[in-house]
Amino acid sequence: MLLAVFAWLFTATGIAPAWAIEPIKISRDNVALDLSRAVEIYRDQGANFQISTAPGADGIVRRIEVEAQGENAAGDWAVFALANTTDEQLDRLIVAPHFRLVGSGLIWPDLGSPRITAITPSEGFALDRQQSGDADEFLVTLNPGTVITFVAELASPNLPQVYLWDPDAYKDTVNSYTLFRGIVIGIAGLLALFLTVLFVVRGTSVFPATAALAWATLAYISIDFGFLSRLVDISPGSEQLWRAGTEVALSATLVIFLFAYLNLGRWHTHFSYGMLGWVLGLAAIAGLAFIDPAIAAGIARLSFAATAVIGLGLIIYLGSQGYDRAIMLVPAWLMVLVWLVGAFMAVTGTLANDIVQPAMGGGLILIVLLIGFTVMQHALSGSAPFQGLFSDMERQALAITGSGDTVWDWDVLRDRVVTKPDASRQLGLPAGTLQGPARSWLPLMHADDRDTFRTTLDMVLEQRRGRISQSFRLRGADGHYHWFSLRARPVVGSDGEVIRCVGTMVDVTEQKKAEERLLHDAVHDNLTGLPNRELFINRLDATIALAGSERKIRPTVLVIDIDRFKQVNDELGISAGDTILLTIARRLHRLLQPGDALSRVAGDQFAMMLLSEREPAQIAAVADAVHQAIRAPITFAKREIVLTPSVGLVSWTQAQTSAEEMLKDAELAMYQAKRMGGDRIEPYRPSFRSAGADRLQMESDLRRAVERGELRVVYQPIVRLEDGSVAGFEALLRWEHPRRGTIPPSDFIPVAESSGLIVQLGLFAMSRAADDLHHWQKQLGDLPLFMSVNLSSRQLIRRDLVGDVRSTITRANIKPRCFRLELTESIVMDNPEQSAHVLNKLKQLGIGLSLDDFGTGYSSLAYLSRFPFDTIKIDKSFVEDQSPKGAVLLRSMVTMAHDLGLSVVAEGVVDAEDAEQLRQIGCEYVQSFHFGMPADADSCLKLLMEQNPVAAT
Repeated sequence: MLLAVFAWLFTATGIAPAWAIEPIKISRDNVALDLSRAVEIYRDQGANFQISTAPGADGIVRRIEVEAQGENAAGDWAVFALANTTDEQLDRLIVAPHFRLVGSGLIWPDLGSPRITAITPSEGFALDRQQSGDADEFLVTLNPGTVITFVAELASPNLPQVYLWDPDAYKDTVNSYTLFRGIVIGIAGLLALFLTVLFVVRGTSVFPATAALAWATLAYISIDFGFLSRLVDISPGSEQLWRAGTEVALSATLVIFLFAYLNLGRWHTHFSYGMLGWVLGLAAIAGLAFIDPAIAAGIARLSFAATAVIGLGLIIYLGSQGYDRAIMLVPAWLMVLVWLVGAFMAVTGTLANDIVQPAMGGGLILIVLLIGFTVMQHALSGSAPFQGLFSDMERQALAITGSGDTVWDWDVLRDRVVTKPDASRQLGLPAGTLQGPARSWLPLMHADDRDTFRTTLDMVLEQRRGRISQSFRLRGADGHYHWFSLRARPVVGSDGEVIRCVGTMVDVTEQKKAEERLLHDAVHDNLTGLPNRELFINRLDATIALAGSERKIRPTVLVIDIDRFKQVNDELGISAGDTILLTIARRLHRLLQPGDALSRVAGDQFAMMLLSEREPAQIAAVADAVHQAIRAPITFAKREIVLTPSVGLVSWTQAQTSAEEMLKDAELAMYQAKRMGGDRIEPYRPSFRSAGADRLQMESDLRRAVERGELRVVYQPIVRLEDGSVAGFEALLRWEHPRRGTIPPSDFIPVAESSGLIVQLGLFAMSRAADDLHHWQKQLGDLPLFMSVNLSSRQLIRRDLVGDVRSTITRANIKPRCFRLELTESIVMDNPEQSAHVLNKLKQLGIGLSLDDFGTGYSSLAYLSRFPFDTIKIDKSFVEDQSPKGAVLLRSMVTMAHDLGLSVVAEGVVDAEDAEQLRQIGCEYVQSFHFGMPADADSCLKLLMEQNPVAAT
């Protein structure tokens, strides 16, 4: 290894060169010397390195050349010299630690690595390397009076520290640190294990977060103290990766702990997103550690510092808001900040003591220990063993505090009222305004409440018992009154007298406002704000009561209905209709005089009570003004809308004793005006009542007809033109009145529609028709026979229609394809969107759908293509039209239906010639009196048996 020793140049002159190395003198008392500053570093010198030695004992400077021993030598060398000034042989250890926290750096820290590959002395053999996983250790023997220059081949660019130790002293120091490190690691392991067990037992989110922090700290300490290398085989090059990974884990778990402990997610979801983004960023940094551990560790250290600073801000803010968790975390977080300052001073080299690194590890464990105690104190303070330690008095106090009610305490003997918290602040008054005698409350109290308040307090004092339960109003600083509800009870002293009254006082202003709004909405129209029917009748009743004794009071009632207002809603929409109603309401309201009243009694109906006019001519003038006010054009969406009213009016007479009767008479007059075409004013006449009574009587009889079984179902055949056989039937309702005889459907169906009985009648017809069809098929076998039942508009808009049809088919045990529903065009087009939705659901049941009276309604081909109809029934008016145009139109309708995949039923065929003509143009079915009158179920069964004798047997 020592390739050349030459000194003739120097011996000739006896003078050492200026660049000669200055040796470090050592003695027997030098137990540990720091050689870091005495070492000279030479970089990029190549695999062969030449250097001049320090002057020897003879003063001669020599030159040596050293060859690199490492496979991947970087050409970095370190040179230092030692001089034994004693007369004894000295054994020393040259120690270069792999990692040193002090001076490691903040941004791109030095995470440690092997430092020295080999050391070559200027005389003797290469130094022996000692076994150690934490440092490069070389044993050197210095003879008495010798000066030796050492050339060290560096394994890394940095050599943070080189020590010269007495072997025995170094061994004792290592042993002492080993004991300290073992204690610290033991505490860290037990703490992590204990917090993990608590997490399993308790299950709250703060325990796994704390346990994760403890495990991350344990991993960091194990790497820092070199303990992990004894458990896991860590290659020399991967130590930096492990150290960077633990620092990233420590930073991430601190963020998670802070978020979980302070429960930041409950304040705003952005905290959750921020924490998640932060942790995911650190996870990405952990991946970066595989590429450049130094950058990952530097970012982790900055993240740890940022977490500590941000956490301090959150703790101060939440603590100022009275958040217990934040206040309890203050001691632990102060230790975090102190540790952070110490770590910063260490990594920047300000603190350079050798004890700093183990002290920082121990401090980190103390922080986690204090955090664990804080978490356990908070988590266990609300556990079961402590829940039963409250007295009844404490429990009641906690309940009042939790409810937020104000405690009202009246010291009767001192006549002093105290409220906690001060109710004066709720009213915007100066503090203590309500803290004083009870009478000081009276000036601030509403005039209507003062007497009741004073009387209630006096009664409690006199009776020496009872409770105070009163609502009253107090005036605030802004002049507005606040409602309060006071509930208190007296406290009786030993002498039997009331010594104080104690209770609670609650601000119920919002509740009172809500009650007032509900009361107003109960008797007023929500759209126009006008009184509704109930309030109008109430006021009219009071007026009629006065009219019996006051001759000057003669009320007149006008009922105003807007003609064809439904068309406005259909064409312009509900919101436009509401706007128009508001305009009409304002116009009518401007016609009112003192004493008059206006009400909205129905959707597009208004009622007006006139007290300002009594003469017939004047009343007629007001009615005409109402008529003209509504007829005036209304501009909406750049178009003019002209509406007309039907007005019915009635003046009070002695015969009318109730508001209900008077309003009903005005409505009868209004309905008469509508029957006469609308846009007119109709005074009430007694003959209107008899017409209305007939309708009411029919409605009453119809209700009883359903219960008494007076309704029956008859069936009219639907015949195939191809062979003249019966393809199906249409079910028709008939009413056999016990006194009037048979009542045609044209008379009772409109009554059923208006009264809502049509739904019950429709269900009856569907059920009876399905049962009869099942009976026929049972007798004749599975014939290709269908049953059609008419559907009304009220049935179509019912939500239960699909369920009713499904139940009818299932209960009758018939196939869905044998059952059909018939609807007219007008019914479908009342609400095309809703109709399409319901018809599609009905079609999914597998039943047939037939469009009745085709050609008499809208006949919109665009809408027809949207509806899932199977059949159209051409109205008889087209069949009866014998003109050439009629024939062309009939043929076109059949062709169009076939192109749409629909079958055709023609109604009103009067003879065989018409039937033949229909067959020739492709019509499949006919239905008319010529092919069969409506008959009962037995007659229809007989007809089917005659046409199908084989099936009947």
